[in-house]
Amino acid sequence: MLNSQENSLILVVDDTITNLEIISDALTDAGFFVATARNGEKALQKIQDKLPDLILLDVMMPVIDGFETCKKLKINPITQDIPVIFMTGISDTETKVKGLNLGAVDYITKPFQKEEVLARIKTHLQLRYLTKSLEQRVTERTAELSQALKDLQAYQLQLIQKEKMSALGQLVTGIAHEINNPVSCIHGNLAHAANYFHNLIKIIDLYQQNYPVPVPAIQQEIAETDLEYMRADLPNLITSMKEGVQRIRNISTSLRNFSRSDKDRKVFCNIHNGIDSTIMILKHRLKASKVRPEIEVMRNYGHLPSITCFSGQLNQVFMNILANAIDALEESNLGRSYSEIEKNPNQILIETFLSEDKNNALIRIKDNGVGMTADIQEKIFEQLFTTKPVGRGTGLGLSIAYQIIVEKHKGKLDVYSVLGKGSEFMITIPIH
Repeated sequence: MLNSQENSLILVVDDTITNLEIISDALTDAGFFVATARNGEKALQKIQDKLPDLILLDVMMPVIDGFETCKKLKINPITQDIPVIFMTGISDTETKVKGLNLGAVDYITKPFQKEEVLARIKTHLQLRYLTKSLEQRVTERTAELSQALKDLQAYQLQLIQKEKMSALGQLVTGIAHEINNPVSCIHGNLAHAANYFHNLIKIIDLYQQNYPVPVPAIQQEIAETDLEYMRADLPNLITSMKEGVQRIRNISTSLRNFSRSDKDRKVFCNIHNGIDSTIMILKHRLKASKVRPEIEVMRNYGHLPSITCFSGQLNQVFMNILANAIDALEESNLGRSYSEIEKNPNQILIETFLSEDKNNALIRIKDNGVGMTADIQEKIFEQLFTTKPVGRGTGLGLSIAYQIIVEKHKGKLDVYSVLGKGSEFMITIPIH
């Protein structure tokens, strides 16, 4: 610390040449580097070239006196931390208090005592170096703690994400399994039922051909059951049931695709299948209700190759963004009548295409909902930030989505929005 002090640069400001020479010689002999100035204006100019470590400043000077010079030093962020020691022949308390209030650290009274001047300079230099060292350590420690907090938050998000996907995967797998068993049974039996009905109709036709005039009891039963209508309608019923069963099977497949348990390794996947599966799961929120028409989902898919990704987690990103889009659309409907919404319908546009260099898959999800302010857009991906009422939003959905896209897939997730005109999320994922 002593060597650092001796190599320090001291700026001496005094309009008396004799005083400058005496102090400069003493400081140079003590191992300090010395710069001099004849008045406050020249001192301020000299400081622009190189900052001194300490300033010895005469109070009484022409043009700009010591007090005014000190005031200019202390309002400048670059020079405000430089210790200033006033030199003066005036020893009254009022003058000293004025200087200390301006930010000076000490006073040296003329005529000078060499040992006293050196002792005070070394003391204040040591205090300055200690302060700077402490500030640096505080800054470093603050940066370390800030990074540790970010790492902890990221780890917490990972735990939440893994636990959520694990629980969701187990739940969906169990539901899909339970659905598939009875659905497979119904699907298989419907084919047999159709064959049995066809065979029964053939037998009825043979009876009618061979016994064209049935007994009255049979005639009465045919009339009551409306045999002709039943023969025409039963194939339609079986076809309708087949379509219903196939829809259940499609939903089950969508659930399995949505929650694919591939969190430990990336797999080849078709992004469009993931989007379609997510829309299927959200179908109930898109349907028309008493207060609004159906939300229109327009899909404009480009030619994308299969990409290597964590498909289950990617589907969760689609789910979070699409669910938020639906929320924004429902919020935009507040105060609007059914007919008003019909004139300007709720819409979600999903587009996919390749980047110009063919290295990235781009997914744009855009709604015409309430939109966001610039302030909200800056915070939208922060953990625990939400604009929804308590109990409706956790503030984790988009922060998890950001982590999945940026950290897990080394991609980008950007938002563009205009208040009152909707929001657009742009997902960029490297293909390789």
